Amino acid sequence: MHTQALNKWQHSHNFTNHNHRGERRTYYVLFLTLITMLIEIAAGTIYGSMALLADGWHMGTHAFAFLITIFAYHYARKHAHNDSFTFGTGKASVLGGYTSAILLGLVALIMLGESVQRLMSPQVIHFNEAIMVAVIGLLVNVVCAFLLKDDHHHGHDHEQSHSHHHDHNLKAAYLHVLADALTSLLAIAALFAGKYWGWNWVDALMGIVGSVIITRWAIGLMQQTSPILLDAGIASDYQEQIVTTLEKHNDNKVSDIHIWKVSADHYAAVISLVTHLPEPVDHYKQLLHKFDKIAHLTIEVNHCTERQ
Repeated sequence: MHTQALNKWQHSHNFTNHNHRGERRTYYVLFLTLITMLIEIAAGTIYGSMALLADGWHMGTHAFAFLITIFAYHYARKHAHNDSFTFGTGKASVLGGYTSAILLGLVALIMLGESVQRLMSPQVIHFNEAIMVAVIGLLVNVVCAFLLKDDHHHGHDHEQSHSHHHDHNLKAAYLHVLADALTSLLAIAALFAGKYWGWNWVDALMGIVGSVIITRWAIGLMQQTSPILLDAGIASDYQEQIVTTLEKHNDNKVSDIHIWKVSADHYAAVISLVTHLPEPVDHYKQLLHKFDKIAHLTIEVNHCTERQ
């Protein structure tokens, strides 16, 4: 029976880079958003302002997105060392970002629908109240943007102290804040144009412009996160460098290679090679030591017994 300790050949499969600062600041942003939402809904109900009510419920959609962000953080932290997850919960942040991106796209579609409807059927606009709502929304979102800015590129891990880590979960929350700020900014410009020059149609036009911009943000975030969730491979030139490095030693030939992301920043690799002169596995791992994007490496060495 094999009684030797296996610690030398084992390592952690937790590839989660938890952004504690980002999570804490998301709570602040959620709190600010909920307070503003409740104030606007209450004021809109008391004073009969549809502008206040509409903006209040609109902020509610962003509050829901922040809840998704917080849930993803909590889930990733809670299950970080759960062996049921083969490579840990590093993709929880990515999934949270992807889900929020879908929600951001839905908000943009709702904005587009409302704007087109108002363009075709103009409504009476209470400019003073609407401007007040837009200014309040802009101020709140500027504060929230500063809280979240740059935190979606954060931290350093113990193996790659030089690298930034991508927090797609927090980036999604940041884009929701930017979307709300952009909406408020465009609304203020449109409302002033309507109030002083009578160009009421600009309000609907700005809504369409805002929805197009927000849709592009949502699509961009989905393009960043979906390949990670679908286990897309690493860049072809990086993979070719790995193959070249292995094959230039002895008569090694790579017969199979798979490299995919197991979190927003970590790759796993499974490589099979064939050789007449097999070496210990550690030899091949040492050859690939410079490829620091690979956080988990498995190598299969097949001894070719046929003559060269």
